[in-house]
Amino acid sequence: MGIALLLHVLAAVVWVGGMVFAYVCLRPVAAHLLEPSVRLRLWERVFTRFFMLVWCAIVILLASGHFMIAQLGGMKGIGMHVHIMLGLGYLMMGLFLHLYFALFRKMRAAVNSQNWTDAGSLLNRIRRIVAVNVVLGLCVVAIASGGKYLLA
Repeated sequence: MGIALLLHVLAAVVWVGGMVFAYVCLRPVAAHLLEPSVRLRLWERVFTRFFMLVWCAIVILLASGHFMIAQLGGMKGIGMHVHIMLGLGYLMMGLFLHLYFALFRKMRAAVNSQNWTDAGSLLNRIRRIVAVNVVLGLCVVAIASGGKYLLA
């Protein structure tokens, strides 16, 4: 159980922390300093690397989370805070799947064909989904760390 919890927390930190860094730190600086073609190439490469980490995080979160739920007696054995955390986690994963398969692949193709207008439009749509997932991720962290006491 301890190893599952450790892996679960580390995976969440990588995913949520990576989004916070990208959205709050990298995005405004890149927008201010870089021309669109360079900025869009940067994001395509950053996303390529980061999304591999997100895929790993999702696998670890699902496996460790459901393992811990099973160890606690299944869905009846967990508190409301875990149900909420699980629901928000699945919502985040669904948003990521849409971002990855519907938007990022098109953005990558637009960047590779140097269609900066389409790539910029897709990046903006990705940015909005990341903003939602940042908020959801921070809510999950708050619920995970204090929800048992806040929702009791």
